[in-house]
Amino acid sequence: MENSFQDLPIHNQVLYEDNHIIVINKRSSQIVHSDKTGDKSLEEEVKAYIKEKYNKPGNVFCGLVHRLDRPVSGAVIFAKTGKALERLNAMIKEHKISKTYWAIVKNTPPKPKDTLRNYLIRNEKQNKSYISKESPNSKYAELDYELISKSDNFNLLQVNLKTGRHHQIRAQLSSIGCPIKGDLKYGYPRSNADASISLHARKLVFIHPVSKEEIRIIAPVPQDKLWTYFENDINTKNKERYE
Repeated sequence: MENSFQDLPIHNQVLYEDNHIIVINKRSSQIVHSDKTGDKSLEEEVKAYIKEKYNKPGNVFCGLVHRLDRPVSGAVIFAKTGKALERLNAMIKEHKISKTYWAIVKNTPPKPKDTLRNYLIRNEKQNKSYISKESPNSKYAELDYELISKSDNFNLLQVNLKTGRHHQIRAQLSSIGCPIKGDLKYGYPRSNADASISLHARKLVFIHPVSKEEIRIIAPVPQDKLWTYFENDINTKNKERYE
């Protein structure tokens, strides 16, 4: 029996690596940063990978540049040097890292493509964000979405984040009647079998913090029949477009 994507060791999750950065295709079960669960974090796994691969003595530097919620899969950037971390953090604040997500939803969105602009308030106790009016406690949230594929029962939305708020995509898509498949917290009626939600950080585009070259990262989808259907459909459409 072949190992599934979910069972592969960390070195098979590396999407890009050089002396300054490493990009990992996070599984939905992995936590990016240590939390109260005590589960081993992706950050710890990356440190162990770097230590073993390069036979480094002592502590290994590994800086987390941005986060993904635990049930979300896809591309996550880590910095291997302090210089890269400092520059990447500045790029995140200045919205100079382009992030594209794929989201599977049951309901067809009201428009095939649109820009959603809302204000969000985060409830720390519930670990949930709510759409609200503009207030001193709210944060502006903006994203673009486009319906890019359909199956018999589901829709695939491509989402480009303009801001990076807590649970932003989950809350904003739910607000237009399109909760993400498996996302009980934001109104989807059933959980996914593996406790994931069907949200995947598909693409990252940014200027390398040291070499200044453009880096484009595509994260393969989780090994799941529905995800594979959508990825194949998009690949076929893209191929036909350029033939």
